[in-house]
Amino acid sequence: MADKLGILVSSNKHIDYVISLTTAATQKGKEVELFFTGKGVLLTQSPGFKKLVGKAKMTLCDVSFRALGLEGDVPGLGFKDFATQAKNADLIEESDRYVVL
Repeated sequence: MADKLGILVSSNKHIDYVISLTTAATQKGKEVELFFTGKGVLLTQSPGFKKLVGKAKMTLCDVSFRALGLEGDVPGLGFKDFATQAKNADLIEESDRYVVL
């Protein structure tokens, strides 16, 4: 089984780094999972966000998404991918490495 890299994205400032890190890790055969929370959910509105679709499993904090006035569909995410912080806790436990941006 491939090593798993968990990435917590809590800032809306690093979309290019998130894309680069995710791409590099998947090219090395790593399993990557992203969790967006706080202002990080704003990256779902960035045109670059679509570059992450299919490269990693993605979930986001539903509370943060709604609190920041966002609504509607997000590329690459389904209804069940709008989660709670419990999903983030699971990600920490399941990951071999965990990065916070």
